[in-house]
Amino acid sequence: MSESTAVSWLAGAEAPQASAIELYAKPSADFENKLRETVVTLLKAAATGPVTQASSLGAEDMVITHLINQHKLPIEVFVLETGALHPETLALLAQLKSQQAEHPHAPLTVYQPVQESVVQFVAREGKDAMYQSIALRKACCGIRKMEPLGRALAGKKSWVTGLRREQSGARAEVPTVDRAEFESKGLLKYNPLADWSWGDVWHYIATQQVAYNPLHDQFYPSIGCAPCTRAITLGEDFRAGRWWWEDEAAKECGLHVKNSKEGVAA
Repeated sequence: MSESTAVSWLAGAEAPQASAIELYAKPSADFENKLRETVVTLLKAAATGPVTQASSLGAEDMVITHLINQHKLPIEVFVLETGALHPETLALLAQLKSQQAEHPHAPLTVYQPVQESVVQFVAREGKDAMYQSIALRKACCGIRKMEPLGRALAGKKSWVTGLRREQSGARAEVPTVDRAEFESKGLLKYNPLADWSWGDVWHYIATQQVAYNPLHDQFYPSIGCAPCTRAITLGEDFRAGRWWWEDEAAKECGLHVKNSKEGVAA
C-alpha cells in the first residue's frame, strides 16, 4: 500500500464518515495519458468482433462500463449474479440494468448459476463449505462463477476486465492485452485499466459521477460474494479481504488464473 493510501486509511479511521471518493480520488500525474490509452485499448477490443465486459460491479468495472457507454462502443456487459452477493451489490446491479437499457450498443446480461447444482452442493457440503477447505471453496466458485462464465464467454472473440497491476502481487504482471489466453482458449483478454492506480479509478468516478458500490466507503476495495469478502485494514493488500482465511497464493476463484484446471482461464 502506498504512503498516500496509508494516509487515506488513517484519515478514514479518524473520520469514518468520509467516502471513498474523499479518501482516494487522487490521480496520477499522467492520468490523462492513461485515460487516452485506455480508450484506445477499448476501441481495439471493440474491433475484434463479439466482445464482452466482465463486470463484478466493482469500482474498476463501473469505470469501464461508463467509458463503453460514453464512447458508444459495441461491447456487451455481463454480470455473474452468484446468488451470494451483498444487498448493496444487488442494488447497484439493479441500477446498472436501468442504465444499460438506455445503451443498446452495450446490452447487459446477468448470468446465474444452475440452481439445482447450488442446491445439491449446499445440501451435500453445507452452506459454509467454503470455509472448510480450499477444494470446497473452489468447488463453490466453480458452480457459482466458472460455469456461468463459460456461458458468458461462449462465442466471444475477446473480453474486457478491470484487472489492475496494483491490486495484488499475483496481478503485478497483468498486460494491457493478454494474448496468452487467445492461444490457449481462443480468447483475447483486454485489461484497459492495467496501469491505473486506485487514485486514478476514484478520480474518474468523482469527475464523471459514476455510480459505485457503497461498500467501497466501508473499506471494501475488492467485493465478491458476501461470505467470502470482508473489509480490510491499514497496511493490508487490496485483496486481503477476499478469502482471508486462505494462503495468499490460493486467492483466486478461477476467473483470472492461467492454466486453470477448472477449464476457462478467466
